Amino acid sequence: MTEPDRPTPTTVLFDLGNVLIGWDQTGPLADRMSAEDWQSFAEAADFPALNTAADSGVPITEIIERAAEADPRHGEIVAGYYENFEKSLTGPIDGMAEIVAQLRDSGIRLLGLSNWSAETIHHAPVVAPAISELDDIVVSGRVGLVKPDPAIFELTRDRFGLDPARTVFVDDLPANVEAAESLGFIGHVFSGAASLRADLSERGLLAQ
Repeated sequence: MTEPDRPTPTTVLFDLGNVLIGWDQTGPLADRMSAEDWQSFAEAADFPALNTAADSGVPITEIIERAAEADPRHGEIVAGYYENFEKSLTGPIDGMAEIVAQLRDSGIRLLGLSNWSAETIHHAPVVAPAISELDDIVVSGRVGLVKPDPAIFELTRDRFGLDPARTVFVDDLPANVEAAESLGFIGHVFSGAASLRADLSERGLLAQ
């Protein structure tokens, strides 16, 4: 039962990676590199920074060039990662397709906000079809902004005409949820479908 002074949300805004779809960066080159080898490479090449650059809209060709400037081998590894990117996607997150379907059947507006390269986002709905059930998605690589920058939340709010006080934002990274909450969104740090279902049920969006 919802509190009298707390309006029932009308919209759920989903992150994609590790919320609706699994992502494992070791997957694309798993046939050539052990998880330990990948980790050593990722630290040496600062792969997180390269990945964020791709998510912010830097072309993949430039990402490969940046990696190769430090070490030609790094460039080869990054090129292999993107050539086999779909192997980084491990499938739908357990229980989430059912939640998406039930929310849609209840008339809840469903949207996405994801840090993702514009050049690889097309793989996501193939691997996790529930993503296609979202009405629309703001993709960081298309807009040149990345979470947790408040600007991407402001863009999403304005593009979709959202009332943050009636929009639940679901993300697996606390920093992103905190950024959304600072703008008035209702935040949920995702740790699994069961806890999300309980939260949405408590807010009146899903039947118990």
